[in-house]
Amino acid sequence: MEIQQVAQQKCLAHLRRHFLRLIQQPGLHNREIGEAFVTLIDEAFRHYRQWQKNGDESDYQQWAQGFKTQVELTLSTWSSVAGAIAGKLLRSLKQKASQWWYFFDHPHIPPDNNLAERSLRLAVTKRKVSGGSRSLERFEQTAQLLSVVQTCRFQGRSVMDFFVQALMAGAGHTTEYPSLIPEFYT
Repeated sequence: MEIQQVAQQKCLAHLRRHFLRLIQQPGLHNREIGEAFVTLIDEAFRHYRQWQKNGDESDYQQWAQGFKTQVELTLSTWSSVAGAIAGKLLRSLKQKASQWWYFFDHPHIPPDNNLAERSLRLAVTKRKVSGGSRSLERFEQTAQLLSVVQTCRFQGRSVMDFFVQALMAGAGHTTEYPSLIPEFYT
């Protein structure tokens, strides 16, 4: 039984890498197709970054409507002449358009998963350097420590200050443990 995805943003950076690889592949029109879609994807990233800076959602939505038309036109132009590799990529783009372009209708959702991948980079680097944990318990402890480190970094807080506060509270010098849950004021 296959579970239907209701809402998902596929990583546009990964799609861009697929089209960059297509440019390098021999085959009829691969270079042109790849370049056309890399240009479109770069435009999408540019407009998304611009929206992040100025927050003008109506301008962004107006651009997105025109861009969707441009993507559909580019798809219809190249679909009939694409070879096997490009054809597979274009079919995925067409069939899963709502997932590739979800951020158009929901600009608060980023078009890529770069933030998640950057968050994991510290753990991956640690595993490669140390050879990984030797026990499940040590793996869990390491995961918790790295989670604290990444959360502090993401919040713009000092990791060392957090650990000092936690150790002081653990030693009974203060009564309040530091929290990683950000404060929201309403």
